[in-house]
Amino acid sequence: MGQQADTLAARFGFTTGQVVQEFGWDDDVDEPLRGAIEAVVGSELVDEDFDDVIDGVLVWWREDDGDLTDMLVDVQAALDDGGQVWLLTRKPGRDGHVGHDEIQEASTTAGLHATSTFAAGDDWSATRLAPRGR
Repeated sequence: MGQQADTLAARFGFTTGQVVQEFGWDDDVDEPLRGAIEAVVGSELVDEDFDDVIDGVLVWWREDDGDLTDMLVDVQAALDDGGQVWLLTRKPGRDGHVGHDEIQEASTTAGLHATSTFAAGDDWSATRLAPRGR
């Protein structure tokens, strides 16, 4: 999946030198995609305990992971202005799938809205969440 992962990573819009924080990592995440994103930014993804300003966020989210709204509020705390939030959820038919309605509701409550969604590998969909206009 090397070249496919590289192509997918480019769709996230991250650039060299950016700091990308990752939430919800587990053994089911798409490792080739993670590696391709790390190659784009030129460093490893930082974990949930990182406490400095970040340029982007990847959230791997499954149905049983808890309260999505709370997670989306939390991940914005250290996000630099113009930073990107990407929500990765299991595709329909996969264990842990989260429905679009739930994503919309949680995003809206957290002050975000879904702007685009695409297939991010065999088992995951990526949804870009942006701040709502005032």
